[in-house]
Amino acid sequence: MLKFQRPPMTINHDRYDPAYLSEILQETRTIALVGASPNPARPSFGVMRFLLSKGYRVIPVNPGQAGKEILGQTVYATLGDIPEPVDMVDVFRASEYLHAVVDEAIALEPRPKSIWSQLSVRDDLAAKTAEAAGVKVVMDRCPAIEMPRLGL
Repeated sequence: MLKFQRPPMTINHDRYDPAYLSEILQETRTIALVGASPNPARPSFGVMRFLLSKGYRVIPVNPGQAGKEILGQTVYATLGDIPEPVDMVDVFRASEYLHAVVDEAIALEPRPKSIWSQLSVRDDLAAKTAEAAGVKVVMDRCPAIEMPRLGL
């Protein structure tokens, strides 16, 4: 008997429906923040602090900081080192690294529900790879900007 398979979702990454962004942000509880920095002047630090203040569990990922703490949270070297499932992977790495992060994220069991790349971080091929694996993607956006805009 043939099993029906849902075709991979195709999202226009130039413009996101507010309902799509809201759904991702509301279904997310645990976020792996790739490229987390202990430097308060870095955007990743400010976004991590914002997400923590909104009640999310945020797990920093940075191989150079592994075993240390950022904002009281233990830092892991890779996504695979995180000892619990994550709902979202928030990426603070340059666009050329996004595909490697996507590959690492979709290898997780269970897979995250979404991958969110920060402002100016975009790789359409990486997005297609994630979406083909059933993972929602948002690129070139910041949850710390989108949440207030969406009233979340």
